[in-house]
Amino acid sequence: VQLQASGGGLVQPGGSLRLSCAATGIVASDNYMAWYRQSPGKKREMVAEVTSSWGTNSANYGDFVKGRFTISRDNAKNTISLQMTSLKPEDTAVYYCYAAPFLGSSRYYWGQGTLVTVSS
Repeated sequence: VQLQASGGGLVQPGGSLRLSCAATGIVASDNYMAWYRQSPGKKREMVAEVTSSWGTNSANYGDFVKGRFTISRDNAKNTISLQMTSLKPEDTAVYYCYAAPFLGSSRYYWGQGTLVTVSS
């Protein structure tokens, strides 16, 4: 199983970025998928998660997101994406893609991370 994250980079405060996570070895739409992030000296935290139940996706976000980010699936490409807008310097972190058969599963996978830097 591989999760290939991409799309990170340097962006000015107030700007936007779109992260993508391409999954191989699993069917993304059958799994719990999420984005986490970690800043230096801080714990890794959940940014956004998406679950599927009876064909309906349900998304949840960390409290700090406050409507700025949107997680989505592209089943045809077996990817998930994170559209981030109104970025703030405190959003600077390495963003990781995460997959598991379900939330809390003892079997899970991490992507390699992609760095997002928000700075003027």
